[in-house]
Amino acid sequence: MATEIERKFLLLNDDWKNLASGTVYRQGYISTDEKSTVRVRVIGDKGFLTIKGKSVGISRMEYEYEIPVADAKTLLEELCAKPLIDKKRYRIDYKGFIYEVDEFFADNEGLVVAEIELTSESQQFARPPWLGREVSDDSRYFNARLIKHPYSSWREK
Repeated sequence: MATEIERKFLLLNDDWKNLASGTVYRQGYISTDEKSTVRVRVIGDKGFLTIKGKSVGISRMEYEYEIPVADAKTLLEELCAKPLIDKKRYRIDYKGFIYEVDEFFADNEGLVVAEIELTSESQQFARPPWLGREVSDDSRYFNARLIKHPYSSWREK
């Protein structure tokens, strides 16, 4: 079984922005419920189908498969809930740890979060100075939730 162990953080400032170039992601969800999510994603000229289980703490089952990009684009347009999620992802290496910083657009404009995948829930990691408050247990920041409750409808002012 594949397990994702991930922590998610808000950012204190834009100091991270010049540390990497971003890649555009477009993603949508075929299914989102308490038990699982089914996500479709296009990254450049590649398509992916991802199935995730229910979060238990900061861990959950995750299975991801590359699919033809044409199929992914059709699934996004025909089967995924709208609006789709558009974001740019920056992969930043900080003291041997990879942080994936997602800058969201459209209905989620203004939302920027950093995620780090770990090998265990208790793993220690280096925190960059631009890393802010942890939101790993706040479901409002889950990508699957942003479809039905976009950041623009609840953002903290």
